[in-house]
Amino acid sequence: MNNRLIIGDKRIFKHIVCNDDFAKFNAGTVHKVCSTFALAKYIEWSSRLFILEIKNDEEEGIGTMLHIDHKSPAFINEELLFEATVKSIDGNKLICDVLVSCKNRVVAKAQTGQKLLKKDRIKEIFSSLADPKK
Repeated sequence: MNNRLIIGDKRIFKHIVCNDDFAKFNAGTVHKVCSTFALAKYIEWSSRLFILEIKNDEEEGIGTMLHIDHKSPAFINEELLFEATVKSIDGNKLICDVLVSCKNRVVAKAQTGQKLLKKDRIKEIFSSLADPKK
């Protein structure tokens, strides 16, 4: 790990809302706005930008926590701005606050947690929990 991060560091990610972001389930489309679960994907990505900077070839990030307060809708073709901010760093643990906005409107406030682990360790964890019948 090349820890060059400090509390308050920010990374920005932008995304244009598209049909794939709508709240859809087996019964069909619920709303033609950006779903909370689509926000989750982009929120995770915005904080992963930090992991990509600090991990080395033998390491990988793994999510530990995600909390989202979805405050307002985002409509098709609107641009979302994801601003991830380092809240805390404790060894290999990273916590980020993420603000999602559209124009002057807050769409969501979120927090993510990630750990940076050796790839071999992640493989061990996954193998120990995998169903041996598969």
